Amino acid sequence: MRTSTERQPLPDADECARADQALVRAFDLLGRRWTGVVLGTLSGGPTGFRALARAVEGISDSVLSDRLSALCDAELVTRNVDEGPPISVAYELTAAGRALLPALDQIGRWAEEHLPAPARVEDVLS
Repeated sequence: MRTSTERQPLPDADECARADQALVRAFDLLGRRWTGVVLGTLSGGPTGFRALARAVEGISDSVLSDRLSALCDAELVTRNVDEGPPISVAYELTAAGRALLPALDQIGRWAEEHLPAPARVEDVLS
């Protein structure tokens, strides 16, 4: 068993660069406002656009559409069209999107423990 005082080998420059690039890609997508909330909302199963817009209080239709498009492009969410009639569209997490949920949960718990809370809830939503 390794103790906390033992030195672990340092990663080489290429490993560091790859890790940095991966984090930049992840936070370019996930760091955008509302993205985590949309992913969390979709964790309940397939959801239509209007239901998502109602569930994510404060998000505009255009921002929701942008976030869903980016998540579909990143293959974290699929857009399923039922030709109807009437035509309906539902968004659903892919396996990659579902695999991301535990990490988002961990980040949320870390933030609760280590980041100061805003003075008002409205400050978070604005």
